[in-house]
Amino acid sequence: MIRTTATLIALAALTVPLASHGASSCTQETLSVQGSPLTVGYCVAGAPRPTGGQELLVPVTASYIGRGATLRRDEQLHFLSGEGVSRVIENLDLSKVGLTGVLHLTLAYSHGLVRVEGALLTPGAITVK
Repeated sequence: MIRTTATLIALAALTVPLASHGASSCTQETLSVQGSPLTVGYCVAGAPRPTGGQELLVPVTASYIGRGATLRRDEQLHFLSGEGVSRVIENLDLSKVGLTGVLHLTLAYSHGLVRVEGALLTPGAITVK
């Protein structure tokens, strides 16, 4: 009995550090924009907070890595609160990462993560994702 209790305590102690790290709040993927790679990443940078209305402000650090150029920006995305999955459109001027055009990203927020759900390149309305 004592040995079983000691074993359970030891196992519990081993799992605490693993649980404290939790899952990453970042997503990253590489899109092909007119044959050039563009790595897009979003990290939730803090606790989402309600606005008192129907919106939820989600602080994120966005990163975009293109042709030898990197753009990082901290921003707050406005999602609808109370939704299983909520979406917003983010526009990215690709000249800031060494590419041409504007990428219109559909971002989805769910389970504490912001993911790229779709991407459309203009001019030309070219579906990237």
